[in-house]
Amino acid sequence: MTADGDGVAGVRHHADWSVHGLAAAKAGRRVSVVLPARDEEATVGGIVARLRAELVEDVPLVDELVVIDSDSSDATAEVARRAGASVHAAAAIRPDLGARRGKGEALWKSQFVTTGDLVVFVDSDLVDWGPHFVTGLLGPLLTDPATALVKAVYDRPMLDPAGREVEQGGRVTELVARPLLALHHPGLAGIVQPLSGEWAIRRDVLEQLSVPVGYGVEIAALVDTATLCGPEAIAQVDLGRRTHRHHRHDTLGPMAVQVLAAVEARLGASHPRSTSAALRQFDRTTTGFTPRETTVDLTERPPAVTVEGYAGCLEEVCG
Repeated sequence: MTADGDGVAGVRHHADWSVHGLAAAKAGRRVSVVLPARDEEATVGGIVARLRAELVEDVPLVDELVVIDSDSSDATAEVARRAGASVHAAAAIRPDLGARRGKGEALWKSQFVTTGDLVVFVDSDLVDWGPHFVTGLLGPLLTDPATALVKAVYDRPMLDPAGREVEQGGRVTELVARPLLALHHPGLAGIVQPLSGEWAIRRDVLEQLSVPVGYGVEIAALVDTATLCGPEAIAQVDLGRRTHRHHRHDTLGPMAVQVLAAVEARLGASHPRSTSAALRQFDRTTTGFTPRETTVDLTERPPAVTVEGYAGCLEEVCG
C-alpha cells in the first residue's frame, strides 16, 4: 500500500477485494459489524437483512451483526431484531457504568457485547449503499497487517424529507474538521473524509482509545490511531456513493462543538478538557431574536481495557 507525502495511505477502491477472497483471508479471525441506531426504523431493517443474507449466510465473512439502539422512540429495535441482528439497548449495556446519549456512546458500549477481532461501524440511516461498504472496509485489515484503521471515502448527496437530493454533505468536515487537521495534525491532511461514519478498526487498537460520547468519535479515533500507530497505519477506501438524510443547518452546531472539543482535548494541558459546553443559537421571532441554548455533552469514555470487567485482553498495539 502506497502512502502520500504525509504518510497517509492513498485511496483504494472497494472492488480491489472480493467477498470470497476476504472470507478466505480471515484465517480464524472474527468480524463484528456494528450499527448504531436511533429512530431508524425506516432503514435499519433493510441494511441488516441484506448484510445478513450476503455476508453471513451466502458467504461466511461476518460473524456478528449487532445493532446498538440509542434510546429509540420508534420500532428500531424490533425491526432490526426481525431482520436478523443481535440488538442491545445502549443504556442496558453495563448499566453500572451509567448511560450517555450519542453515537460515540453506542460505539464505545458495543465493545462490551461484541467479540470480533475486527470491528466495522456502519450507520443505520443509509438509503443508497451496498454490502461493499463492509467488504471494502475489511479489505485492508484482512490483507495488510500494518493497517490499523480504515476510513470510508464516498460521494455524499443528501436527501430532503421528500427524498430529493438537495446538496453534497460534508459541511462540518469542510468548515471544522479539515481546518482543525490543517492546524494541529497536518500529517492527517491526506484523509479525504475525516468524519465519515463508516470505518473499521482492529479491536486491539479500538480498546486502547478514549471515546467521545457524541459526534467527536470519528475524529478522535483518527487522531488517536495516528498517535498510537502512525498515520501510515490508516487506510482509505472509496465506497462509491453514500446517501443519507439532510441535517438542518442549526443541528450542525452541536456536532461542530463536539468535533472541536475532541481535537482540543488531544492538544494537551494547554487545552483542559471540559465535560460540557453551552451552545447558544438564535431564532427569529416577531419580537426579534430569541436565544436557544443547547448543552453539548463533551464527555469521553475511557479506553475499554481500563474498565473493570472488560472481556478484552490488554495487549501492546501496532505490533
